[in-house]
Amino acid sequence: MRRILKIDDWFHPDGFPISVERREPQEAFEPHAHEFAELVIVTGGKCLHVTGNDSWELTAGDVFVIAGAREHEYQNLEDLRLVNILYQPSQLKMGLLDLTSVAGYHALFTLEPSRRNRKSTKGRLHLAAKEMAQIVELADRLEHELEAREPGFGFMATATFMQLIGQLSRFYSSSPSPDGKALLRIGEALSHLERNIHHEIDLEELASIANMSQRSFLRVFQSATGASPLAWVIGQRINRACSLLRRTDRRITEIAFDVGFNDSNYFTRQFRKVTGFSPREYRLRHGVE
Repeated sequence: MRRILKIDDWFHPDGFPISVERREPQEAFEPHAHEFAELVIVTGGKCLHVTGNDSWELTAGDVFVIAGAREHEYQNLEDLRLVNILYQPSQLKMGLLDLTSVAGYHALFTLEPSRRNRKSTKGRLHLAAKEMAQIVELADRLEHELEAREPGFGFMATATFMQLIGQLSRFYSSSPSPDGKALLRIGEALSHLERNIHHEIDLEELASIANMSQRSFLRVFQSATGASPLAWVIGQRINRACSLLRRTDRRITEIAFDVGFNDSNYFTRQFRKVTGFSPREYRLRHGVE
């Protein structure tokens, strides 16, 4: 039975959804998965990173994200030093605003964690020394806020975490590696879908943005996200609808049109398919925040 790291064991009792774990050095740790996501910054040394049947070498400057359900471990450790930023995506209260327009955000935080074949190291984010200094400074500020826990720490820590995510997304967008560019092209397509979430999907346009044939684009998109473009868009629309149902008392039909559905009955069917509840049941269960 695989080991799963629990939220209650790795986050502060006050429930704040961000935690920093510094490993200097990282000791051997059995294969494990998480109930949370993990942003890993390699600050020194090297090792073999193993996820399932795939493995690749980590060195200082590597940055990657591990989705909670993905099992991983470190082998052949040689003075490996890490900054692990643990976070619960669904509990973060600060919105992404226009960060989803940055292709590097999708590449690093959406596409990389779900890649099927991780043997190639060419697509990973590897920071230069100057870039690493900026990221470590932000991580240090985040860790200080979480340790001091002075009044207002929640806002300051969340803002610093979001700044860190934004800077890493920009760094990925300027990544020169060929494999990284391939992921960025899919990231550009995701950004386009985010900006046009209310519109009908134009597969030809998406494939053109990704510089692929339509057949190749569909295959790569499905592999990277686990869904077709239409299913991905519907999922994003439903997520937005969930937020509106929790935060407002607006009529369900209005919300359906607001998030991009032209038919309220179709919206209800898709909402139940994704969440297991009708919109009305979801609002009753979660109430208005």
